[in-house]
Amino acid sequence: MHGRRRCLRCTTLPRGERLGCPHGDLRLVDWGAVMSAPAPPRVYLDHAATTPVLDEVIEVVTREMRRTGNASSLHDPGRRARRVVEESREQIGEALGVRPSEVIFTSGGTEADNLAVKGTYAARRDADPRRDRLVVAGIEHHAVLDPVEHLVEHAGARVTWVEPDAEGRIGADALQAALDADGGPGTAALVSVMWANNEVGTVLPVPDLAPLARAHGIPFHSDAVQALGQVPLDLGQVDLGVVTGHKVGGPLGAGVLTAGRDQAPVPLTHGGGQERGLRSGTLDTPAIAGLATAITHATERGAEHAAYLGGLRDALITGALALDPGITVSGPWTPGDTSTRLPGNVHLRVPDCEGDSLLYLLDAAGIACSTGSACQAGVPRPSHVLLAMGVPEAQARGALRLTLGHGSTQADVDAVLAALPPALERARRAHAASRPSAGARSA
Repeated sequence: MHGRRRCLRCTTLPRGERLGCPHGDLRLVDWGAVMSAPAPPRVYLDHAATTPVLDEVIEVVTREMRRTGNASSLHDPGRRARRVVEESREQIGEALGVRPSEVIFTSGGTEADNLAVKGTYAARRDADPRRDRLVVAGIEHHAVLDPVEHLVEHAGARVTWVEPDAEGRIGADALQAALDADGGPGTAALVSVMWANNEVGTVLPVPDLAPLARAHGIPFHSDAVQALGQVPLDLGQVDLGVVTGHKVGGPLGAGVLTAGRDQAPVPLTHGGGQERGLRSGTLDTPAIAGLATAITHATERGAEHAAYLGGLRDALITGALALDPGITVSGPWTPGDTSTRLPGNVHLRVPDCEGDSLLYLLDAAGIACSTGSACQAGVPRPSHVLLAMGVPEAQARGALRLTLGHGSTQADVDAVLAALPPALERARRAHAASRPSAGARSA
């Protein structure tokens, strides 16, 4: 196995060795040394992707998994399961600022966003065929962007994109202009603006934007997955809101769509008619109980947690900027401020290197982080969020996202700052080696 070639920018040996590797950035790797080397201590700084499950959540989920009962059954075990579900619904509604009847359980944020976007568009279009337009922020997660594109391709929808400023913010003037465009507010079926961006951490002024849509009778949807537990969150201020459990120490595969009592999206699944008829299927009682525990934990400790994470975030950003004057911060950042930027988000742009190369080098050093960019068909592409913010493509390719969460410590920050200089040096060498020489370009 010694001396086999591997692409520095691919995650697996077969992809790097296979003919047609999209990068061609091959390096000799001594796999014997790699496999025998002791693993470095692991620092997890990808909490925006998922977080470790809380001990109390594991306890609740385990307890409920030992019990039998379908919450739709009428016998005693079924009624007991239904009681757990409804008590969890009340708990979540109180934490999110909505009525219990407005809490719809889903398998996570993606399903909830799809139901909100596709279902509301279908309902509004059926009620008024003139409403064929979606007004959507250009920095949304793909859980929103892809359903929008699906509706454009398959349902005749039109879309008006609301572009952000250079720090990823959407202002009231920009949203109002988008509402007035392309036929005016009377043609809009839905407005969608996320509460906080998953890549650069910008917190958007959703409470100020939602009334603009509601003034014209247009439902306002907000993906609040990243905001939960990091900034104050009141989903009663929007018509349709989305959160998920695994971003706050809850179980994977459990999320919530909050839908106002006057909202009736067309369901995507049909069957038993559970969840106001919006989401048929047997309710996952253990996951729902764990979800309620995680959401309650996140909201009750939100302010204290945000202050702690904000301090770590500022130390990491300040340290990274001191290491290399070329590094820049994406999105708004003022030390001590946790209202305009998520307290756990660090998003850096590093010149003269590829973000994915830097990611793999840091991973080899025991640092788990991400680039925040999309990778389709094995080909890394610059982040649509950064491009929408006006960042040049060359700069966008050097993005690195480090996100903190429960369990993060100052020792984690110190470990990143120690691993970053050698990783930067190697990533830049790889970047320079992959670029054609001046002679080759002129030829």
